[in-house]
Amino acid sequence: MKAFVNSMTGRVFLALMVGIIASAALTQWLAVNERQRTLERYRNFHALERAEQIIETADVVRPESRAQYLAVASKSGVKLEIATDNDLTVHPPTEFSIALGQRLPRDFQVIPMAERPPPCVRPPRTLTVFGPGQWRGTCESVKIVMTDGQVLKLSILPPRGAPPTGHNEYAVFVPFLLCVAVLAYLITRMTVQPLKHLAQAAKDLGNDINKPPLELTGAAEIRQASAAFNAMQARIRQYIAQRTEMLAAITHDLQTPLTRMRLRLEKVGDQDLQQKLIGDLSAMQQMIREGLDLARSMDTNGAMQKLDLDSLLDSVCADALDAGQAVELKGHAGMALLGRPLDVRRCLVNLIDNAVKYGQKAHVTVERLAGAARIRIRDEGPGIPQDQLARVFEPFYRLESSRSRASGGTGLGLTIARNIAEQHGATLSLANGEGGGLEAVLTLPEFYAGK
Repeated sequence: MKAFVNSMTGRVFLALMVGIIASAALTQWLAVNERQRTLERYRNFHALERAEQIIETADVVRPESRAQYLAVASKSGVKLEIATDNDLTVHPPTEFSIALGQRLPRDFQVIPMAERPPPCVRPPRTLTVFGPGQWRGTCESVKIVMTDGQVLKLSILPPRGAPPTGHNEYAVFVPFLLCVAVLAYLITRMTVQPLKHLAQAAKDLGNDINKPPLELTGAAEIRQASAAFNAMQARIRQYIAQRTEMLAAITHDLQTPLTRMRLRLEKVGDQDLQQKLIGDLSAMQQMIREGLDLARSMDTNGAMQKLDLDSLLDSVCADALDAGQAVELKGHAGMALLGRPLDVRRCLVNLIDNAVKYGQKAHVTVERLAGAARIRIRDEGPGIPQDQLARVFEPFYRLESSRSRASGGTGLGLTIARNIAEQHGATLSLANGEGGGLEAVLTLPEFYAGK
């Protein structure tokens, strides 16, 4: 649940749900209040009409029969009865008493009372979806002096509460909330899905710069973003191709003058000077070859093939043993991977060469994981400082404090290995072993046919 709330989909969904429900609640609250005010105005007008009618009718009824008439006529919240006292103290007029005085003939006298009927003190509460509401209509008592001088008491009472319907009033909101949830989910999916496609495209772009461009579908803004993404991918691909071609051209063109220089060095009479110059020249040629390998490691145009990892590891380790390197292989993966054979071999060779060159011996261990294989290549060297583990992947970076210059190297081996690993969807990391030495961990994804 926490992951859903923290995701873009969850946030948009919750924002829509809260916004729609809040808007609906506000609209319903305004509608209920307006309906209540309309009902109160209608009730006040009806009470005024009814009071006028009863009073004028009671005036024509003979005094001895007036009490019986009033008992029958007092209905619908309008109660007219004979006053028990003749106190005609005038109190401040109310809106109802003024309106009633204007309607009745001048022979009648309307006197507001300070005392309110008992039902007005605690009127019945109207039940709404927002809880019980208080009746705010007319609720008061006035004295009416009839034309014959008799004093009557007119009470305007609040309406009686509506009888229960026997149904759950809140059950009607369940379909509403379901509709809101479905609508919010559809809008969220429609909004976030293109962003997920762009995020996945950006992730795939990091693994393969030559992925097919995005289809220009959807809303105008999404098509515009997709077109900008495709243009960015094309520019990046062009820049990488130009850099690779330039680096490959430079390293290739340098081979010819270096070869001529090596031939001319054979004519140098001073043997000591000759060996020094040949050593420097060999280092330059090694750097050029690794520069060319670096350029090739950034080229992703080669065809992918299904490879047997165990056979490839056996071949690489056997070649290393034949070359006089101390290499030990343990474990069995029993899985296939999809890759470019020469590139994957170059990656493994660089890691083993690095372990043997700086740690005297390479212990290679392979194990099967869920959907992947993990290859550990550990040496017997001193390791490297923790803060330098990430920097050794930078081109031409050599850690001189723990690795001797006499060991050679250009600082490109790990860079090339990491480039090849990333192009094959693999991960490469370095860590210092608990018992000493440096350990390179290469995790390769398994190949699934049809995926």
